[in-house]
Amino acid sequence: MAFFSRLNLQEGLQTLSVLQWIPVYIFLGAIPILLIPYFLLFSKFWSLSVLSLAWLAYDWNTHSQGGRRSAWVRNWTLWNYFRNYFPVKLVKTHDLSPKHNYIIANHPHGVLSFGVFINFATEATGIARIFPSITPFVGTLEGVFWIPIVREYVMAMGVCPVSRSALKYLLTQKGSGNAVVIVVGGAAEALLCQPGASTLFLKQRKGFVKLALKTGAYLVPSYSFGENEVFNQETFPEGTWLRLLQKTFQDTFKKILGLNFCTFHGRGLTHGSWGFLPFNRPITTVVGEPLPIPRIKRPNQKTVDKYHALYISALCKLFDQHKVEYGLPETQELTII
Repeated sequence: MAFFSRLNLQEGLQTLSVLQWIPVYIFLGAIPILLIPYFLLFSKFWSLSVLSLAWLAYDWNTHSQGGRRSAWVRNWTLWNYFRNYFPVKLVKTHDLSPKHNYIIANHPHGVLSFGVFINFATEATGIARIFPSITPFVGTLEGVFWIPIVREYVMAMGVCPVSRSALKYLLTQKGSGNAVVIVVGGAAEALLCQPGASTLFLKQRKGFVKLALKTGAYLVPSYSFGENEVFNQETFPEGTWLRLLQKTFQDTFKKILGLNFCTFHGRGLTHGSWGFLPFNRPITTVVGEPLPIPRIKRPNQKTVDKYHALYISALCKLFDQHKVEYGLPETQELTII
């Protein structure tokens, strides 16, 4: 009986650890809750609103210049429960020398990119031990940093805006040994994620390669096996009213918020129930061999295309070498659109 009580407690803590993060990722970065500090100006809490907004204005550039990371926050026990919920694992195939800077491009996006978050924004899987002297920064939407308190929370974990200026600063103004992690496919790729799928939105995504050329940062492919397995996503048949409603939501979200609307679901608070918690399925992020990139102040399109093709080749090789070990069939291929 005591064993089952401990087991239930562990499962409960794991579930709570994931529950606290989902609102930060989805709601706080995507809906008008970011306007709450402004609405408070017209309430009895106006002084709190003024103070928070004044601090935001004073501290405005910090999130674009490396942020305010905290080893204490990154090492919270909370993240160990989060890791064990799936579980999540980080696998190194090659060393990353602290003499260089890196752009670690990750695929696939999945719905909420759990693999990238737990592996690179926390120490739950031991990134500081696996890649010593490398400082990771995880890129996300700029809008998250417009929200008082939330921006402090995510900056403490080493999260930064995925803007050109913020990434360039990290790769050129903070010495060497820095690695910015970008989920290249973005929200557009989130619409492609399905259990068993390995389709990437990458063919026209070349900005990260151009950034690597301009800064001389090495490109590192990485793939999170299992990321697409933790949610089911519904795409309704063309011509139905549900599909029309779905497309309307998608177009609205894209136009107003710059986000894509995913119709997804997972499990509920109890196993076997329906809800928005991810399924307990393993996610393994495999980090590949760094691709040396020359530093070119103004790379032309031909050069960008060349290194983009080299990157895709390295990514496909990484996928093929590890797909069977992490649950995909030998015949599965990486599809790039």
